Amino acid sequence: MIKPLLLALALVAGPLHAQDTPLVSLETGEANRGWEAVGRLDIAGKGFCTATLIRETMILTAAHCLFDFDGTPVTAERITFSAGLRGGRADATRGVSRLAVHPDYAFDPTDKTDNVAVDIAVLELDQAIRLSRVQPFSVAPQPDAGERIGIVSYGRGRENAPSLQDVCNVIGKQRGVVAMTCSVDFGSSGAPVFRIVDGRAEIVSVVSAMAELEGAPVSLGTSLDGPLDALMAHFAAFGPARPGGSSRLLSVGQRNDTGAKFVRP
Repeated sequence: MIKPLLLALALVAGPLHAQDTPLVSLETGEANRGWEAVGRLDIAGKGFCTATLIRETMILTAAHCLFDFDGTPVTAERITFSAGLRGGRADATRGVSRLAVHPDYAFDPTDKTDNVAVDIAVLELDQAIRLSRVQPFSVAPQPDAGERIGIVSYGRGRENAPSLQDVCNVIGKQRGVVAMTCSVDFGSSGAPVFRIVDGRAEIVSVVSAMAELEGAPVSLGTSLDGPLDALMAHFAAFGPARPGGSSRLLSVGQRNDTGAKFVRP
């Protein structure tokens, strides 16, 4: 359950917020240098999310981005990935040939909490991105409570260029859910959460939801330990997993009853 975690958040969220840096727009090529593999994921007829290149032909985002509001799965031909998009121009634009959500993910518009731990999806691009300035990011184990992290995302009101928050904090983690002080908004779903190791950024989580805790905004991310390996293995062996289907590779925790207000960003 997430409730004990939220009780812990109430004790530490204040001082952690004081250490956060503000979002900074990466509007120029110089400002966006090194972050070109983060892009906007446009879904025709729905809106946009954020996604990240993790292989030359594969991007990572949140599973709930791939469902219409009525729960209908989005088809690949409706999706476009624009790597490094800023000012109407992208370093690379690709369509999607196939996609898969985590086989344990079941879209439910009335419940925004139970699926956070498996709210990830991978999409295969219709053409590889092989550009020296657009390098896929590696994926690393989940961050620890108290660890400083960063986030690059698109969002409502800043959809034409990515924004960087280079310091936010992990408040806690439980059952595959990472709670953070990172600033997110609608469109930030699927955004990569980074740690910096020896000057290199590694993805340690993917943004799933916004939440309010005692009036203060927090964000929830998916731990990539285990779930991403299971999803990639399923994708390689069987092709796209049927969203909400009967194939279950992982055990999901019990229903979460937190009393917090959760919103999909």
